Amino acid sequence: MAIEVLKPGLATTVQDAGRPGYYNVGIPLSGALDQYSFRAANLLVGNDENAAVLECTLLAPELLFRDDAIVAVTGAEAAPKLNGAVQPRNASFAVKAGDKLSFDFMRTGARAYLAVAGGIDVPVILGSRSTYGLGAFGGFQGRKIAAGDVIPIGAASPLARPGRILPADLATATPKETELRVVPGLYFHRITDDSAASFFADTWAVAPEADRIGYRYKQGRALRWRERQQPFGAGSDPSNIVDAGYPYGSVQVPGGLEPIILHRDAVSGGGYAMIGTVISADMDKIAQMQPHYKARFVRVDMAVARAARAEYKARLVRVRAALR
Repeated sequence: MAIEVLKPGLATTVQDAGRPGYYNVGIPLSGALDQYSFRAANLLVGNDENAAVLECTLLAPELLFRDDAIVAVTGAEAAPKLNGAVQPRNASFAVKAGDKLSFDFMRTGARAYLAVAGGIDVPVILGSRSTYGLGAFGGFQGRKIAAGDVIPIGAASPLARPGRILPADLATATPKETELRVVPGLYFHRITDDSAASFFADTWAVAPEADRIGYRYKQGRALRWRERQQPFGAGSDPSNIVDAGYPYGSVQVPGGLEPIILHRDAVSGGGYAMIGTVISADMDKIAQMQPHYKARFVRVDMAVARAARAEYKARLVRVRAALR
C-alpha cells in the first residue's frame, strides 16, 4: 500500500511516539508534538497507538491513495475532504484507491494528525520512525514530505474499520488562549523578584518563530537579571550560563526579552539559563498554538505537575477504552 503526495503542505513529517534514550548523545525525543492527538488518531484506525502518522502543520497536504485504506484525522480543526467532500474529524472513514484527500485550512490549532490503518511504513532508526529534521534522519528520507513522494503504508490490523468515533469530550481542544503551567527551574533565582512576578502576570503571544524545535513568545515585559560576575566559560549576556543540559519543555529567555519553550526537536544542552520547565501534561497545548495565540504562565510545584500527569494518563485510558 502507498500514498502519493500531490501537495506537501507547509511542514508535513512522519512522526511516532519518539525516540527517548539518546538525549545524552545529543539526539532529542522527536515524535509527535501533540502526543494525545497522535495516539487518538492511531486508535481510531485500529493501529498500535505508537504507529507512525503524518503530522501536518498549519497547512495540510493533498494526497492520492493508491490503495483502499482506513484513515482518521485528529488535532487541529482542519476538515478533511475526500474528493472534495467534507469528512468527519475524530472519526475513522474509508478511502478507495484513486481517491484524493485534501484539507480545509486550520481554523484553530496548528497540527493535525493523519493516521492510516497499518501505519506509515518507513525504516526504524534508533527505535523510532520519527523525523528529526536537524539531524536529517528518520521519517521519510530524514525530511519533510515533498510533492511526488510515495509513502509506504503497512498492513492494516483486523481492528481497522470505518465509523469508529472519538467521543466529543475526549477530542483535542484548540483554544486561542491558554494557560501553561511552569515549575521554576535551576536558574529562576537569576531573575529579579519584579521580573519573576511579571513573567507570570503578563499575557504572552506566540511569535512567528515557532516550530518543532521551540516556541518563542513575545509581548510580555522584558525580564531583568540580577547583577553577577560573569562565570568563566559563560557568555557575556546576563542570561548566559556555563553549558548545561536542557530539559524537555525548558523555558529560556535570551537577553531577558522573549521566552522560548524548547520542544521535541530541541538540542539537548547549551549556554542559556533555564528559568523554568513547562509541565509534561501541558506540552501538547503548545503544539496546537498558532502564531499570535496567547498564553499565561502559571507557577506550580512538582506535586501539581505529578497530579496533572496522572490526569493526562487517565484521559488516555478513557480514549483507549472508548476506541477499543
